[in-house]
Amino acid sequence: MLTQDRIAPQDETELAGFLADSHGAGRALWIEGGGTRLPAGPGVRLSTRNMSGIVTYEPGELTLIARAGTPVDQIEAALAAEGQALAFEPMDHRVLLGGNGTPTVGGLVAANVSGPRRLQAGACRDHLLGVRFVDGQGRVIRNGGRVMKNVTGMDLVKLMAGSHGTLGVLSEVVLKTLPLAESQQTLALPGLTPAQAVQVFSAALATPFEVSGAAFHDGTAWMRIEGLSGQVDYRRDRLAALLRDRRAEVIPDDDSRRLWRDVRDLRHFAASEGAVWRVLVKPTDAPAVMRALEALGGTCSMDWGGGLVWYCGSGDADAVRRAAGAGQAILLRGTATPIFPPQAPGVARLAAALRRTFDPAGILNPGLMG
Repeated sequence: MLTQDRIAPQDETELAGFLADSHGAGRALWIEGGGTRLPAGPGVRLSTRNMSGIVTYEPGELTLIARAGTPVDQIEAALAAEGQALAFEPMDHRVLLGGNGTPTVGGLVAANVSGPRRLQAGACRDHLLGVRFVDGQGRVIRNGGRVMKNVTGMDLVKLMAGSHGTLGVLSEVVLKTLPLAESQQTLALPGLTPAQAVQVFSAALATPFEVSGAAFHDGTAWMRIEGLSGQVDYRRDRLAALLRDRRAEVIPDDDSRRLWRDVRDLRHFAASEGAVWRVLVKPTDAPAVMRALEALGGTCSMDWGGGLVWYCGSGDADAVRRAAGAGQAILLRGTATPIFPPQAPGVARLAAALRRTFDPAGILNPGLMG
């Protein structure tokens, strides 16, 4: 039902009908799940929050099917009851952005939200097996299945992850789940520069000791080890021996889990003023990018072994993107525009062709990604 420029369809059929009508009318739509990530843009706000519920969960098959509006908390609770989890460790944006919305699995997939474990387990899209979505013409499209396999033609599953609602509105997703780690510990190395932290991360990630988190903030580098208790102890000791010229403190299981939840949700910037930017870089470029960003005013942290730089400060969009160099700077909190960096000409042509295919009237999140 449409009320005060907002609509929340009850099911996929109602969603498809509304999108078909909007296509014919040229009505701009702003797509959202629980409204916890992006500020509202132009057009009628269309939320999937009422299209909720776990359709099928097969722990033995490591597979879960859920409607797009299903709260992430509900999914994580169902998985935890079976000793499983979403391996890509999605961030809860409410810690940083505030608000009282409820993160949904469709929003998580649409934004390809991936946390600290990405450097080991991969991104959200790497665990996405299938999707159902409605495109900008009201057509219901299904792609993928319940198992990982090679496919011919366009992989719409991967395409929808990270498309931010610009190609279609997700109605259902199929996700691969993984067992929860029995134990975890973290090695903390204080008193490091960003360059030293990247050196440590590079050395540790080149070993077979399966570091599942590598982050840096305020002079301290953290490296997480997960698995069976005995394995964790062994790998911790081997990594500590590798880093024998640096003092390493061991953070035990419960404290380690709290630490990485805070790292995941960027809690160290939650109470700060200023915009927050997510900058994707080559790890070897991270120290120089951090210096350039901090010269604008503000502070930085690192995740993904240096592949992700977070910047909190007052630099304007042009200055931040110049400081990022070859990296990609995306605005997470603040009022600067555009949120996403300009696309290279070849990428822009491909993206425009895809939008013409799936959203020829340009009604889905217009202007969001170029």
